[in-house]
Amino acid sequence: MRVRRLAFAYALALGTLIATTPSAQTKITPPRNKYTPEQDVQLGREAAAEVRKQYPIIQDTALAAYLDRLGKRLVAAAPAGLNNPAFEYSFTPVNLKDINAFALPGGPMFVNRGMFEAAGGEGEVVGVMAHELSHVLLRHGTANATKAQGFQLGQLAGAIAGAVVGGGWGQVISEGSQFGLGTWLLKYSREYEKQADLLGAQIMARAGYDPRDLGRMFETIQKQGGSGAPQWMSSHPDPGNRSTYIAREAAQLQIAAAPDRSGEFQQARDMFARLPPAKSMADLARGGPANTSTGPEETTSVGRVGDPVPDPSPEFRRVQGGRLFDVEIPANWQAVSSNSAVKYVPPNGYGPVDARQGRQTVFTHGVELGVARAGSRDLAEATDTLLAAFARSNPDLRRTGEARQIRISQRNGLGVSLANRSYSGASERIGIYTTFLADGNLFYFATIAPEDDADRYRPVFDRIGRSIRLKDSQEGDGRHR
Repeated sequence: MRVRRLAFAYALALGTLIATTPSAQTKITPPRNKYTPEQDVQLGREAAAEVRKQYPIIQDTALAAYLDRLGKRLVAAAPAGLNNPAFEYSFTPVNLKDINAFALPGGPMFVNRGMFEAAGGEGEVVGVMAHELSHVLLRHGTANATKAQGFQLGQLAGAIAGAVVGGGWGQVISEGSQFGLGTWLLKYSREYEKQADLLGAQIMARAGYDPRDLGRMFETIQKQGGSGAPQWMSSHPDPGNRSTYIAREAAQLQIAAAPDRSGEFQQARDMFARLPPAKSMADLARGGPANTSTGPEETTSVGRVGDPVPDPSPEFRRVQGGRLFDVEIPANWQAVSSNSAVKYVPPNGYGPVDARQGRQTVFTHGVELGVARAGSRDLAEATDTLLAAFARSNPDLRRTGEARQIRISQRNGLGVSLANRSYSGASERIGIYTTFLADGNLFYFATIAPEDDADRYRPVFDRIGRSIRLKDSQEGDGRHR
């Protein structure tokens, strides 16, 4: 009997050990990918070069070395089967206050100062870095491209740079997030997000960090966001119950001995505090390339708001909205680009004014074409979310009719008519027209004109709307509902 008891006890102990060792961790299988790791590296290298031109890269050698040490510690803990020798890792700090970090295909990673300032400790920043590293290891960017239609390898680097830098699209309109040309490549599905969460937790444990810090950072980011989604959360959809399943995964992992960090995180935060004030992405969009700007920032304007706006030219010209669309506009209208949208504006139709609330930028005449995050696959719900985002900065905005069925570039869409009070107190008419893109994001076409000019501008707006050609898939056949 004693032998049997001992055998039973040994088996029980062995079973417990197996359940708590890394062998019990969740198995993560990379998705299908038609590209090679070398192509990932090429794409990431080209896109990273654009990011470094546009972003305010922190040149402080001590901060750069600290971030590099964190990144290399995680790379050393990455699964050998996923850590392709072709990858070219780099870890770059950025002087932006937005809570954001992103990794490009093949290895380049950028971490905003705002991520460090929001975090409660080093483990939370490391958690986000481990998550981003997991996207690289699992090659989620080019896996997205594998699923997409109508894009070739030569287009991808520009699309990535467009999503990250803005690619000339400009300031974000919907929910404070950055969704421009190329978002389909860097906006991951909930399935991919959960994979990156779980693999990131496993890497953290092997590197000597508590994986639960990753779940804590998600909670911190959400709290820091206030009424709008922080930039990182906007591009990384929540799979749901993140903290719960990360904690469950952590319970199956053995955490390696913690590295001797000797207060490095607080030292890094002190170094950040001694840097020039951080910009926001909105500041960056207004001020142009961050690493070449030497003078005060000026808001882009077209003429001077308040001066007479000339009639739209009877001559039209076709213009490109990156690789996403082309459209015909009056020959005397000018483009004003930002991160996720581009406006086409007549002289004196856009610029800064002095109002009761202080100096602000106003848009009085013209059209805007842009991309917004769609939280629903129901077009009516997604459109309502977009309108709510517009209304947050325009409290007098109101609907003047029910949504109606329309067509945009041979796709089913919705049109909504609205009215608003302009900066001068007069009434203005606005039209919002929406349809889905192939990647699930929302494309919108907006028109704006003062009440007194509305009838004169209507045929111009109609012609512009009919001329829109979306190029995000091979077929604009109306299947995007």
